[in-house]
Amino acid sequence: MSRPELQAPPEIYYGDVEAKKYTNNTRVQQIQADMTYRALELLNLPPDQPAFLLDIGCGSGLSGEILDEEGYHWVGCDIAPSMLEVALEREVEGDLFLQDIGQGFGFRPGSFDGAISISVIQWLLNAETSHPTSSPPHRLTRFFTTLHAALKNPSRAVLQFYPSSDDQIQLITSIAMKAGFGGGIVVDYPNSKKAKKVYLCLFVGGGGGAQQQLPKGLEGDEEAEARAQFEKRRERLRSREKSGKRKNIKDRDWILKKKEVSMILSRL
Repeated sequence: MSRPELQAPPEIYYGDVEAKKYTNNTRVQQIQADMTYRALELLNLPPDQPAFLLDIGCGSGLSGEILDEEGYHWVGCDIAPSMLEVALEREVEGDLFLQDIGQGFGFRPGSFDGAISISVIQWLLNAETSHPTSSPPHRLTRFFTTLHAALKNPSRAVLQFYPSSDDQIQLITSIAMKAGFGGGIVVDYPNSKKAKKVYLCLFVGGGGGAQQQLPKGLEGDEEAEARAQFEKRRERLRSREKSGKRKNIKDRDWILKKKEVSMILSRL
């Protein structure tokens, strides 16, 4: 079957029917959850501290649910109106906005403590028109330049994507580096066609210290690793329930952060 990004632009491919079908697919839900947890692990945020994250290509909120579960505040953007409508129907906690990431972001500098993206940036590799501003290099440059500006110093962005060739990896990585990022590619389970996952782990600032060293990819038994991660997540949830620290408690800091988000979005 042809890859989705080769069939139609995302805002067309993910129409009303496909958006709901995608969201309700239990296998998709599990894959999205696994990759979101892995992205957060690579993001390496300080433990037990609040963080304000950008979810790039948030879709119907499957990754956002994990951010909620982990106690983070977040803003999500997506180009597909139908996906965002499903997210609203599901009452996700994050603020949502319609955005073509190939046109870049308009956030104030240093707005976010980090960013994640699951299965999105490969869509930027397809030119939909012959106009120069529609070329993949131009759209990638606009995306990475404005993303870099929107992140605090130091911070990270972790972008999982599905490249179809090494040339695509090289193009994406080189443009990200030109935009000011450090970091590089992390590949999990490189010897498995089924389990292999590619993450672009990008650093803003940090002075090259241990905090900004490129992590190693996962190897070995993918199923055993998944079971171990599941047990860790379940234990964290149990601990949170016992302590009364739930993600949906709207404290003063949460309210202030919401107001800050509204101010940011009003400037777009």
